[in-house]
Amino acid sequence: MAVNNLLSLLSVRKSIVVFILVGPVVVVVVVVVVVPVVVVVVVVVVVVVVVVVVVAVVVGPVVVAAVIVVVVAAAVTVVVVAVEG
Repeated sequence: MAVNNLLSLLSVRKSIVVFILVGPVVVVVVVVVVVPVVVVVVVVVVVVVVVVVVVAVVVGPVVVAAVIVVVVAAAVTVVVVAVEG
């Protein structure tokens, strides 16, 4: 009985140590992976809005529709490439 209690106590301690060691690594990986993806998405959205507004003012709705299709396709490609690495 005492051996089982000792083993379970060691197991709990090992879990805590693993959590303390792995926790910061997980946080760093999430920050390194998620932050660039979010930045890329924000930049793409800003570029899309600017391009659509400029093109709408300069040329007209047909070209705007074409630009929207091309830019959305490019944005999807960028996001997929960023996510897949």
